Amino acid sequence: MQALAERLDGAVAGTALRRAELLGFSSLKTVAPAPDDLCGQQLSGITRRAKYLVWTFESGARIVLHLSQAGRVDLESPPKKTRPRGAVARFVFGPPPGTAILVREHGTQRKASWWVLAPGDDGPLGGLGPEPGWPEFARLIRTSDSNRRLHTDLRDQHVVAGIGRGWGDDIVHRARLSPFATLRSLSLEERVGLIEATASVLDEALALERTRSGGLSEATLGGRFAVHGRAGQPCPTPGCPDTLRRVSYESYEMAYCATCQTGGKILADRRLSRLLK
Repeated sequence: MQALAERLDGAVAGTALRRAELLGFSSLKTVAPAPDDLCGQQLSGITRRAKYLVWTFESGARIVLHLSQAGRVDLESPPKKTRPRGAVARFVFGPPPGTAILVREHGTQRKASWWVLAPGDDGPLGGLGPEPGWPEFARLIRTSDSNRRLHTDLRDQHVVAGIGRGWGDDIVHRARLSPFATLRSLSLEERVGLIEATASVLDEALALERTRSGGLSEATLGGRFAVHGRAGQPCPTPGCPDTLRRVSYESYEMAYCATCQTGGKILADRRLSRLLK
């Protein structure tokens, strides 16, 4: 998301919003200010907070966009007038012909959302946890006595913002911790290792994403995780003879290595248990 924010910022920052077209009517989650209220205002920049893209205008008003799992953005230059399948919104910037940001969503679910926020209104950004790399994040990991599973805390945006399920798998694997461990159970050495693993995994991911070329709407993360989504494949740890395993939930799955992370213990997978009955 950080690399996407940087690419969008480079394309339209410093230009004025000419029009905002609402193409998916359930996607806009606010009533006032209206999108048209921002027309004519210069876009100061596009940044990221957790999994949200934050567009800040000269008045201090903001558009906040969450792409959910299947949301994508395209840059159109010149802007088009079509309404493609899954279209969410189109934002046209700059003097004619200008450049447009088209937001659309793949699949059948419609979860991509956006908010128009008045100055001082944090909307969905309020209550988010600290970002990896912030001092508050390191303090949380060093001092928390949470008794929830580690993988649960890392993907809870109100606890830690911006990690999610995919990078959570890779981070816990690199830290050689069980995803079912708790922060309360970790030693100081393990907590420091978790902080370091978080920094290294995310830094490497951002560096790789910044090298990506091609259309912005192309899938950005598929195949780039070391562990997530790779159950059944060899563990990426050099010298480890094991195969990655999964724990399946209703809408997602978690991957781990029993040898590297759980001392050889196979974690309970209730979906698999039901299939074996």
